[in-house]
Amino acid sequence: MTKSNGGKLKTIIIIIILAAIIGGYYFYLSNKEKTQKETEVSAVQDILLRNLETNYPPTPKEVVKYFSDVSKCVCNETYTDEELQKLADKLLALYDDELVENNPRDQYIKDLQKDAEEMRKNGYSIVTYTPSVSTDVQYDTIDGRECAKLYCTYSVKTGANYVSSRQVFILRKETSTGHWKILGFEIADDELRE
Repeated sequence: MTKSNGGKLKTIIIIIILAAIIGGYYFYLSNKEKTQKETEVSAVQDILLRNLETNYPPTPKEVVKYFSDVSKCVCNETYTDEELQKLADKLLALYDDELVENNPRDQYIKDLQKDAEEMRKNGYSIVTYTPSVSTDVQYDTIDGRECAKLYCTYSVKTGANYVSSRQVFILRKETSTGHWKILGFEIADDELRE
């Protein structure tokens, strides 16, 4: 074997190794992109993946934020009837027992579906929401139970226009779990605005 043949052989081996490395890297990148695309979850699935038994929102503000995430999903996203039932269950899990008693599950699901269809029919969608900052949450004790009051402003798109809706939420701390539960909410009127 001559020196020039040995140099050619080394060059060929180096080219083969480089080609294998480049090919392997290309294979890695193309499979990585497929895996990322396959594991993307929809907004509905993201909401439904949260286990409220082990990951319940810790503060009144976080409860309102999660309520708003679910509401935004119900109004804006596409989902199956089964997913709507699960979304309704997520909302009911945030409600105080008194509010749940006034909203039987089957009727609540029908009302929720009707409201969502009405919003879509009229071209409404929730764009953003902004709950009160934590320092603006008002705490009080009523009938021996801790309560909290806070506001959330929703930006709603209708056609090319945007409107704001400000709601007041009243939450009550559950004595058995310490979880903050929504006791009621309504559109804030001028007297409630500060």
